[in-house]
Amino acid sequence: MRLLRNFFLLIGFFFFLCVVLAFTEQPYWVYHWLGTSKSELKWEPRHIILLGGGGMPSESNLIRCWYAQRAAKSFPNTKLIIAMPGLTEDSLSTPNRIKAELVAGGIPHKRISFEPLGTNTRSQALECMHLVKMQDPILLVTSPEHMRRAVLSFKKAGFTKINALPAFENASEADFSFTDDELGGNAPLIPDVGESTNMRYQVWNHLKYEILIARELVALSYYKLRGWI
Repeated sequence: MRLLRNFFLLIGFFFFLCVVLAFTEQPYWVYHWLGTSKSELKWEPRHIILLGGGGMPSESNLIRCWYAQRAAKSFPNTKLIIAMPGLTEDSLSTPNRIKAELVAGGIPHKRISFEPLGTNTRSQALECMHLVKMQDPILLVTSPEHMRRAVLSFKKAGFTKINALPAFENASEADFSFTDDELGGNAPLIPDVGESTNMRYQVWNHLKYEILIARELVALSYYKLRGWI
């Protein structure tokens, strides 16, 4: 009984700490560190490797496609590899839908190929060894929280010239504030929140970042223990 009580106390303290940290800037900066600590552009890439995430369409894949398109246009001599498991013979599969999005964005069919076998970052890095010369400069495109693990995984696999492009979201420049009482409705005895974008958006975004950070730190620890990074 005491062990169970201590367990719930620990969970409660952890949850309380997460809520408190959500009111600070620390979750964003840890998220930013995961995305930028290994992100650099030292060499002109010969291959852009888009590491897929989720289905298609999905928020994660669409934003990675957007960044991959821009990179492919900036480096017109590169080949683009979609690293996403799926049946490439099926026109409705996720890899082919990602390809269709890239083509719609102006990338020619002939520049795009698939790596459809890797089912995690480690296996994607190993499978890409069959498609890319180890000494060729590559550019990885993936989500910010995943970028550090991706770079370390490809480096462990033997790639020597790794560039990285984290697919960060851009904050809107619009002012989303409003005056609560001007919108009508009831007037409950709670504070107005129209002027507080921090309460309406930032705290919740930081809680989301904390979940992504926690998951990624566990993944990094596992990869380190397995010798994959």
